[in-house]
Amino acid sequence: MTQSQDLLQKLADIAADSPLAEARLTREAATTHTQGSYDVLFSGNDSGDFPLSLRLALAEQIARWHGEESLAVHYTGRITTAPAEDRLASALAHAELLTFKPASAEPSHLQALEQAGWSKEAIVTLSQLVAFVSFQSRLLRGYRLLNGENGSAAGSQPVTAAAWRTEPQTLSGKNAPPAFTREELGWEPWLAAKPLAEFNALEKATLAKFGHTDSDYFRLLARNLPLLEQRTLTDKGIFFTSGGLPRKERELAATVASKVNGCIFCASVHARKAAQLSKQPEDIQRLIDTAPGKPLAVDQSPRWLALIDFAASLSATPPTANVKQLATLREQGLSELELVDLIQSTAFFAWANRLMLTLGEPYTETV
Repeated sequence: MTQSQDLLQKLADIAADSPLAEARLTREAATTHTQGSYDVLFSGNDSGDFPLSLRLALAEQIARWHGEESLAVHYTGRITTAPAEDRLASALAHAELLTFKPASAEPSHLQALEQAGWSKEAIVTLSQLVAFVSFQSRLLRGYRLLNGENGSAAGSQPVTAAAWRTEPQTLSGKNAPPAFTREELGWEPWLAAKPLAEFNALEKATLAKFGHTDSDYFRLLARNLPLLEQRTLTDKGIFFTSGGLPRKERELAATVASKVNGCIFCASVHARKAAQLSKQPEDIQRLIDTAPGKPLAVDQSPRWLALIDFAASLSATPPTANVKQLATLREQGLSELELVDLIQSTAFFAWANRLMLTLGEPYTETV
């Protein structure tokens, strides 16, 4: 990929010979498929039920909500026609919910979109777009910090754990998990997953390649299969690569982001992985047990305190991660590549959490 094709390198003004550029090149798959996800979402024209002008207008607003002016200006500059006001209004209402309060989403929000004329495919793409720009904004924030921008070292209030819903049952009548846990949970969609029989042979092969065939969640996202493929490759490029930040700490970052966003399902998956890999289940359990409204970065080793504090701040909306936190991480010995891994692992769950929280809900087999 050349610099002209790498939007985030351009917006963060990353010099080609810098340590940050070298770290991103080391994580070439994540860099390439982050751009690939952008390309899928923001290519095409103004035909169809989710035209490009509407996608760009939404992305501009989401970037502004995250305080990323350069990203917002980029999207503004690509708009050539004004989107239809009625479509923009319904899309912005959904985007605002996903951006600021994803854990407050309910099935009625998707029903409202359908009543406003959105197809299932367009709803999935809309949700992906909001979640992707939330991810993209956090990457840009993190890269700018690493690149020496945002010179303020001022601290901010600690980011706290989110609350979880109190309904005892899911929409379909299954038992809803009452609290954050490391136990295994199920997940069911509010919007119908695409039946396997409706995929052609090539599409089925793509699903099978990534192990998505039997998953309602992934067959729902496969209503936009090209984007799902790029997203999956981005995920693999961030979490399944050698060197850099130990995998256990990438999973720790994913758990922190999930606690900030209130995603009980993602928190259970990645807390379980972090506990297994770190062999520190008690430390992970303390993090999982953090009560709503309480700071997450407490009662851990100095290294983990610094990791948790930064990941929580980057997960806030808008992000509050700052150069003082970055300096503390460097004092703990993190290299440039480890810092890039931390930023990318945290930011990816701005994407993942927003999909899990707003397209369906978790359930448990126990009360």
